[in-house]
Amino acid sequence: MTSEVSQPLKSQESAGQRTPLLGMTLDMLRELVEAEGLPRFTATQIADWLYKKQVLEINSMTNLSKEARQRLSSKYTVGREAPVSRLISSDGTCKYLFNGTGGRAIEAVMIPDRDRATLCVSSQAGCRMNCRFCMTGRQGFHGNLTATGIINQILSIDEAADLTNIVFMGMGEPMDNIDAVLQAIEILTAPWGLAWSPKRITVSSIGKLDGLRRLLDETNVHVAISVHNPYSSERLAIMPVEKAYPLLDVIRVLRGYDFSRQRRLSIEYIMWKGVNDNFRYASALARIFKPVKGARVNLIRFHAIPECDLMPCQQTTMEAFRDHLNRLGMTATIRASRGEDIMAACGMLAGKQQNQANI
Repeated sequence: MTSEVSQPLKSQESAGQRTPLLGMTLDMLRELVEAEGLPRFTATQIADWLYKKQVLEINSMTNLSKEARQRLSSKYTVGREAPVSRLISSDGTCKYLFNGTGGRAIEAVMIPDRDRATLCVSSQAGCRMNCRFCMTGRQGFHGNLTATGIINQILSIDEAADLTNIVFMGMGEPMDNIDAVLQAIEILTAPWGLAWSPKRITVSSIGKLDGLRRLLDETNVHVAISVHNPYSSERLAIMPVEKAYPLLDVIRVLRGYDFSRQRRLSIEYIMWKGVNDNFRYASALARIFKPVKGARVNLIRFHAIPECDLMPCQQTTMEAFRDHLNRLGMTATIRASRGEDIMAACGMLAGKQQNQANI
């Protein structure tokens, strides 16, 4: 059973042309209060209201003077925006639609699993990478989200207080918007921000190396690399990024890091019937990733999308593939499939809304 909420879940006063405070780091807030002639400690107070107390209005920041609140309110707003709609799956998965950028909506998906509540967030409206199997890529690229837009997804869903994990696996390629992603991660993990452990955050990438190097060097979050085929020519046919950033080059970079202790590396591998699902692919996958210390394989069932001839393979095939990888010394698991009855494939709900808007 599914349900849809087509009206905003919360209402907030229009921000007009005011600049959002949400998404600013402590250093950015310090520059702001200095420019406004306010005491330096005001920046810490604002951060506390934004990320600890999570207020919706500047006037709620009651330990700021009335004059300071008035001055800030004339130029700034908190910047929180409610979701535009929500779909709830029969398995409890909840897909939210938010206003994005470039006139396009973006998605965030909350996935409950016993004592865990994981939110999959977007980093872009659309995507430049044009992977053959991805609904988001078919929509084209419509702009990068700011750190405001990323953090807003996390704070503005109904389950915000219950979240245990964040995965940057929604719409867009996080490494193609690395500045905003790193800014959001700083807010998520800093003591003055949400104070999350980096172990609660995973960032996915198809292997855009300039951004990936920065993520690996500047954070301690977990990393997921979308592989889907271990053979370069075949991967290129479904993932154009293989031409600019070959998988073997990505692996050379990953070999410089240890993923066996605090940080985890997941090799994301969608399985398609008759395409990449026999033992030849499993053996090649194990061979090229064995030199990466701590790498593990996450097998993913494909959610079919319109006008795509790729088809999901049988569960028994996935289990045999997993077992073969394990015999070869690679830790491999099968990701549970969730939310298929609410258009769980990334980009499908946003694409549906856009299509309706064009009718």
